[in-house]
Amino acid sequence: MNTSIDISYYPLHDEFIPPIKDFIHRMNQYEGLTVKTNGMSTQVFGEYRQVMEAITNEIENSFELPHSVFILKIINADLQVHHNEG
Repeated sequence: MNTSIDISYYPLHDEFIPPIKDFIHRMNQYEGLTVKTNGMSTQVFGEYRQVMEAITNEIENSFELPHSVFILKIINADLQVHHNEG
């Protein structure tokens, strides 16, 4: 089953951009996933279990920085495919 996840990451620190960029960089290291970013969030597309394992690993790594907040929206479809059709 394919999935699409929209992730917003809010490190509650003065220097918040480096942890966000680091999270995105780490997500891009996983083969088989498509990672797209915009000014509001990061979208991850791929096979459900693979995406969830990658996100679980990288959220845990990000939690080494205290006061890290993640907001996820998960759908059981590859919305990337639908966006490219229209």
